[in-house]
Amino acid sequence: MEQELITKIIQLIAATLGSAGFGIVFNIPKEKMLPAVLGGFVSWLSYLICVGAGCNEYLAGFLAAALTTAYAEISARLTKAPAIMYIVVGTVPLIPGAGLYRSMFAMLRMDMVTARQQGIYALLFASSMAAGIVLTTLADRLFRQYGKRFAKQQL
Repeated sequence: MEQELITKIIQLIAATLGSAGFGIVFNIPKEKMLPAVLGGFVSWLSYLICVGAGCNEYLAGFLAAALTTAYAEISARLTKAPAIMYIVVGTVPLIPGAGLYRSMFAMLRMDMVTARQQGIYALLFASSMAAGIVLTTLADRLFRQYGKRFAKQQL
């Protein structure tokens, strides 16, 4: 149990540092770096919580991407920055790089069964992430649009 907790803490640190690296590569301004990097922490923490609660990996990826997008939208409003900046840096830990690597490695070994399995996994996981991002962004825009209409009607 203790070893599992240590492993998860190391994963959270690695996710946060990985997001910081991408923040540097994408030239995120210094004053906006901390909220961007915390997005990576939020994404991996929410993924670990979902998997720990019994969700399958695809649902966990969807929910983690959705929560990270909601965090990014809030951070964008607070810092007056584009939300995409926080979404990109925040979702970096979720990218199914291991599945893509395994798929390509299997192709090089001419193991097409494994290549197909890993490729389909990576494609489905990336699709679940994309769905979480798109639906959360759409919901945010709809709420803000209807909120403005409601506020105008109240005046």
